Amino acid sequence: MPDRELSDQVAIVTGGATGIGRSIASELARAGASVVIADTQGAVAAAAQLADAGTAALGLAVDVADERDVADMAQQTLLRFGRIDCLINNAGLFASLSSGPFEGIPLEEWRRVMDVNVLGIHLCSRAVIGTMRAVGTGAIVNISSGTAFKGTPYRLHYVASKGAVISMTKALARELGKDGVRVNAIAPGFTLSPSVLDEYDIFAQVAEEQRISRAIQRDESPEDIAGTVRFLCGPGASFITGQTIVVDGGSYLH
Repeated sequence: MPDRELSDQVAIVTGGATGIGRSIASELARAGASVVIADTQGAVAAAAQLADAGTAALGLAVDVADERDVADMAQQTLLRFGRIDCLINNAGLFASLSSGPFEGIPLEEWRRVMDVNVLGIHLCSRAVIGTMRAVGTGAIVNISSGTAFKGTPYRLHYVASKGAVISMTKALARELGKDGVRVNAIAPGFTLSPSVLDEYDIFAQVAEEQRISRAIQRDESPEDIAGTVRFLCGPGASFITGQTIVVDGGSYLH
């Protein structure tokens, strides 16, 4: 992988304060990008740590389901850095969600999952597309989930939302290709992010099942996903769009 191939690029990472998003933000910083971390909590502190390590970074408190928050995110990024080259739509709900038969999922939780995991991608993409179109280039990377391919039961709202992410990725890629903007997705496997580790008693059996289902039989960490994001944002992926890359150690093969 080229060293600092994203120098002079500006990347926004939603849900970037912890877990997968934090690893992505750190990896993009290592590639030379200036990084905006957008999250509901902890964004300013996470950005400060990147800044202490020498990265130009900005932390913003953002709820991706809030249209005004998202518009302000784009505005503050442009005011600070003057451009937006990459958008990583990583923010999403998972570990805190109800698990069980679909008829028992609370309707308000259904709506919140769709607002964050699906509408949030729409709002964030809409907020940055003007500046990407103006320069004729850009990369959007959406974080989906391998559950959308496997049809994993007992979190139907989550699985449905991540299936929507894949469909949105394909449609946006078709729509934005003429503008020079590439849109791709990553479908991670079950990942031991901090939110999962905090509830590990609940997820221990799932973690074991996923581990033994993989060709590479180990747990998946947030760092396993970050390198693929870096690739999709960089020059090596300049002719790749509309694709979903499964990063799960070979649990689902397609």
